[in-house]
Amino acid sequence: MDKFILNLLDKSADFMAERPGFLPLLAIGFILINFLLQIVPGSGWIVESNLFLHFGLIIAIIGLLVVRALG
Repeated sequence: MDKFILNLLDKSADFMAERPGFLPLLAIGFILINFLLQIVPGSGWIVESNLFLHFGLIIAIIGLLVVRALG
């Protein structure tokens, strides 16, 4: 199990080192999805809580920290 986790972390670090802007772009996508859901009537609690907006901001901050650490 430990080798699996270490292998997964190693592969994800290599992936992020090759594509440093992936997480911030993914975060922008979540923020745009949140904006588009604001337009759709009856979207429910996801729109009321701005779930995708908050999720996108957290991913963007983590992505910028990973870029600095791996860059």
